Formats: sequence, structure tokens, C-alpha cells
Amino acid sequence: MKVIIILATGVLLTFPTVDHEVYIPNPDCFTQGYKVLEKLATYHGPGPDQGWVLNDSNVEVAGWFCN
Repeated sequence: MKVIIILATGVLLTFPTVDHEVYIPNPDCFTQGYKVLEKLATYHGPGPDQGWVLNDSNVEVAGWFCN
């Protein structure tokens, strides 16, 4: 399984879901995707501009899915 992060610009970033640091029994798409998201982005909110933004940029993360 790969996690595919979708940016607001339309760019797709792919990541393997293997994490040797922490063992997660039966990892699901949400758990793996959220783990990648937390490493790449920071949550800004609450308010009208709330959302996940890539660290050191103004690019918002639109979501993720697994393939």
C-alpha cells in the first residue's frame, strides 16, 4: 500500500507505508496517511483559513488516499 497526498496545486506525492520506527498492527489507510501528513504539514486553525499547510510553505494539503 502507498499513501498518496494530494496538494491544493494538484500535485500528487506518494509515500510507502512502511515505518520501521513504530509498529502499528494492521495499519489502515487513515492511520498511515495521517502519520505522513503530521510529518509534512502543520495544522492552522480555527478560522476561515484553517487547514493543513506544508511546512515552510503556503501550499495546502487537500487530502490523501491509499493505492
